[in-house]
Amino acid sequence: MKALDRFRRSVLPNSMRFRLLSRSLLVLAALLMLIGISQYLVMQKFIYKNKAQSLQSQILSFPREAWQQLAEGDSGGPGRRPMLFLPDASFSLIDANGDLQVVSSGQDLSEPPKLSPEEYQAAMEREKEVHFRIVRNSMGEEQLVVLQPVDSRGRMTSLVQVNTSTGPLKDMLARQLMTFIALSLLALLVGLLAFLPVLKRTLIPLSNMVRTVGRIDAGNLAVRIPSNQGQQEIDRLAASFNGMLERLESSFEAEKEAKEQMRRFVADASHELRTPLTSIHGFLEVLLRGAMHQPEQLRKSLLSMYGESERINKLVHDLLLLAKLDRAPVMELADGDLNRVLREMEPQFRLLAGKRHVDIRLTEEARCLYDADKMKQVVLNLFHNAVQHTDPDKGDIRISTEPIPDGLELAVRDNGPGIGPEHLPHLFERFYRSESSRTRKYGGAGLGLSITKSIVEAHGGSIRVHSSPGQGSAFIVTLPAGGPPRAGMEQGSV
Repeated sequence: MKALDRFRRSVLPNSMRFRLLSRSLLVLAALLMLIGISQYLVMQKFIYKNKAQSLQSQILSFPREAWQQLAEGDSGGPGRRPMLFLPDASFSLIDANGDLQVVSSGQDLSEPPKLSPEEYQAAMEREKEVHFRIVRNSMGEEQLVVLQPVDSRGRMTSLVQVNTSTGPLKDMLARQLMTFIALSLLALLVGLLAFLPVLKRTLIPLSNMVRTVGRIDAGNLAVRIPSNQGQQEIDRLAASFNGMLERLESSFEAEKEAKEQMRRFVADASHELRTPLTSIHGFLEVLLRGAMHQPEQLRKSLLSMYGESERINKLVHDLLLLAKLDRAPVMELADGDLNRVLREMEPQFRLLAGKRHVDIRLTEEARCLYDADKMKQVVLNLFHNAVQHTDPDKGDIRISTEPIPDGLELAVRDNGPGIGPEHLPHLFERFYRSESSRTRKYGGAGLGLSITKSIVEAHGGSIRVHSSPGQGSAFIVTLPAGGPPRAGMEQGSV
C-alpha cells in the first residue's frame, strides 16, 4: 500500500518526476515518428526502384530481335514470341511516332497509362538508366511505369513500357509501417518501465534535499545539505542553500544576541538610574521628616543629592552619546599630527595621575585622520581607566604613538593588577564592569570603554586590549593613516 502511494505521488501531474518522464517519452515518441516517416519515404523509394529494376531486368532478358519482330507486327512464327512471365505486369511497345501497342496485359490491370511524347523521347535517350514513374491511368488506378528502349543493329527502334499496380508495393510498405509502429509502442512501454527507476535514482539527491529542507522548516537551522552527491547542479544548489542557511543562522544568532544585549542594556540602565534616584528619594524623605531644620544635616543631604544628580546627568549624557554614535556618528576627520593633541593634554594627565608616574613616548610625527575633540575623549577615557586601576603611589602609566604601515597606533599602558581572561571578551560591552565596587566608587557606569570603541570605529579604526593578571593592561588604538610617517621617537616623562 505504501509503495502504491509513493508511486501515485511520483506520477502526479505536477511532480517533477512525472514531468521529466512525460517529456522524455514525448521526445522519444517524436523521434520515433520522425524516424518512421523517414524510413517510410526511404523504403517507398527503395521498393519502387527495386521493382523498376526487376522489370527492367525482365525486359532486357528478352532477345532484342523478338522485340523488333513485335514492333514490326511479326511474331516470327510459333515459339518466336517472347515469353512474358510477369502475371501482374502489362507490356507495351511504343514506336518512333509515339503510338502504344499492348503486347501483354497483366491480371487485374486495365488499359496501360499513356505518357507524353516528351517523356517517351527522354526515355529513348537514356538506354541504361532505369526510367520509371508513378502515374494514374484513365481509370484513376496508380501504377508503376517502367520505360526501356530496345535497339536493333545499333539504333533505337522502339520503347518498351511495363506497368504494374502499386497496390502490392503499398501493402508491403503498410506492413513495414505497422511493424515499426508496434515496435515503437513497445519501445515506449519499455522506456516507461525502465525510465521510472532511472529517474528515481537520478532524483535521489533532490529527494534528500526535500527531506532536509523539511527538517529545516521544522526549526533546526543547524542541519546542512550534503554538497557532494555526484551531481554538479545539485551540489552547486546544495552549496548555495547551505550558504544561505549559514547566513540565516548567523542573522538569527545576531538577532538573538541583539535582543539579549538590549535586555541587559535596559536592565543595567534601569539599575544604574534606580540607585541614584533611590538615594535622592531617601535624602528627600529624611529632609521632609525634619532634617531640613538642621543646617548641617541639610547641607550633607544637599551635597549628596547634588552628587547623585551629577551621576544621573553623566549617565544620561553617555547614553545619548552612545545612541548618537550608533545611529549616525558625525566625525569631522582631518589629517593632522596626533602628538599635538597629546601634548596639549599633558597638564591634564598630570592632574588626573596625582602621584602616579606618567611616561609619554611620541614619534616625531604621528599623522593620521582624526577628530580632535573625539580623540581627546578617547585618550581621557583610557587614561582615566588606567588611573582607576593603578596604585595611587606606585602607579605607572605610559602613553605612546607608533607608526604602522597603514596608519598609526596609540597605546595606553599601565602596571595595574591586570584583567582576567574571562573578562577580556566583554570589556567593551555596555554597563560591563570587571570590578563593580571599584568602578561604582569612582562614579562609573561601565560605558566609558563602549563609548571609546564606538568613537574609534567611527574613525575607521579599531581598538584591542592586551592584559593578564598581575602584568598590567595595554589598550591599543589603531587609526587610518593621514600622511607618510617618519622614523624616530620623541620621549618625555612626567
